[in-house]
This record gives sequence, structure tokens and C-alpha cells, in this order.
Amino acid sequence: MEIKNVGVVGCGIMGSGITQVCAQSGYNVIVLEINDEVLNKGLKSINSILSRLVDKGKISQQDKESTLSHIKGTTNIKDFSECDLVIEAATEDMAIKKAIFAQLDKVCPKHTILATNTSVLSIADIASATSRLEQVLGTHFSNPVPVQKILEVINTIATSETTTATVKSFAESIGKTVVIAKDAPGFISNRIFTSFLLNAVRVVQDGIATPEDVDTVFRLGAGHPMGPLQTLDLIGIDTVFLGASAIYEELKDPQYAPPPLMRRMVAMGWLGRKTGKGFYKY
Repeated sequence: MEIKNVGVVGCGIMGSGITQVCAQSGYNVIVLEINDEVLNKGLKSINSILSRLVDKGKISQQDKESTLSHIKGTTNIKDFSECDLVIEAATEDMAIKKAIFAQLDKVCPKHTILATNTSVLSIADIASATSRLEQVLGTHFSNPVPVQKILEVINTIATSETTTATVKSFAESIGKTVVIAKDAPGFISNRIFTSFLLNAVRVVQDGIATPEDVDTVFRLGAGHPMGPLQTLDLIGIDTVFLGASAIYEELKDPQYAPPPLMRRMVAMGWLGRKTGKGFYKY
């Protein structure tokens, strides 16, 4: 199957990035949000990022206009009725994702592949809300989507080889290098990276070092572009908290239990860059 029309559920940090890279690669993209205010915020973010690329000489003004012409925003899920592939990038909440997939299953054509950008949740559980188990898989993009080249494609025990091959070809066409993973908690990247981030929080929580010193160790000592606590602020402390909790609930491995400090920061609304305060102030 040839993919021409792509749907994206969610126009937040991940959804807007997925929308941008697909449109830049020439695909027609419909991006869905819960209301016009949130949708317009996401579309403005895409426009701003493309404008910066023009200013830096990385793309032309014509490239920007062409990309934007391939993007259509909507608040009506029925507009996905002509999509060949829909990528869901909503909140990391199983109930929300299953409700979305149940709706997608009703409005999308029978040939449409449904993908979730979840970073930790069970793809099989999400797929169970549909009647097309063979056409559901995970497409875990890395943040920021326009910059990071890696894409984890996650197969359930029901995903067909044709579905995987189609999505792999699509991912490569938008400039991604694909790795294949099984539907297991955290998949590849977050199975490893989540415990790393949580241990960085524990070091701060236990008073061993400041966030600045922890991050300096990994930027200058390990060559990381950002330290773990800076990374947490970028991703969203609530997002990592939810993801880690989901892995812990399935594996019951203490290394994935979120530290109390994270729980308190989430309760206070200190979620990182998006709220202006996390381990750092913005």
C-alpha cells in the first residue's frame, strides 16, 4: 500500500513535530486537536520553527510555504476518513488512547494503518480497542522529532509483516532510521533511558549534588548534549512520571518507580519548560 495522506492526533510537542516532518517530505497531513485554541497554538509553533529554518538558510521560503500547504488542521476526527496512516500522539493515558483508537477504527477506511507514538504503554492494549489488530503498531519518535533521526517501530503479536514493512518504508521516506522492537514495557530506548533519568532525580533528591552539577557531569564527562535533568525539563516531568509509572506497574521493578521528589513536583505543577519551572527556571 502506498501512503499519501497522513493523519496526526495531537498537535503538541510531539504531534506538531510529526506533522512538520511528514509535510516537509511531501505528504498531505491532517492534524487533529481537541479545540481551535490548542490547534492554533500547535500550528503557530510549526510556522515559527519553519521560519527559523528559513532565517538560518536551512530551507527556502518556498520550502516553508510548500510544507505549510500540505498541512490542514481540524477538530473533527471524521476528517481522517481519507487517511492511509494515522499516528496518534496524545497524552500518555491508556484510557484516552483506547478511546481515540476506537473512534479512529470507526471513521478510517479499512486499509488505514493506525500507529501510536506512545513511549511506554502496551501497543496490544491500545490495539484491542479496534477491529484491525493486524494494522496497529507503535511508532515511537524521539524528541525533537524534526532533529532526531531514530524511530522505534513496535510490533504486537498481531501486527502483520505487511503493516510493518509499509510503515518502515514510510518512516525512511521522512528521513528516519528504523529499529524494530517487540511490544514490551519501555520498548528499547525508554527501557534503558527511564531508569537513567530517575536515578538522576534520586541523586538530587538525596542531596548528593545539585541539578547543575549532575548535568555538568554528563555534558562534559559523557558528551551528552543535555544533562538528564535538563532533558527531564524538556520532555516534561509529568510525561516521564506517567511513563515510568506505567513501566513499573507492568514490571514491578523498583528502578522504574518514580522518586517522591518527582511526584511532588508534578503535584506542584513544576513540569519543566512548558510551565516555566522544573529543575530549572525558564
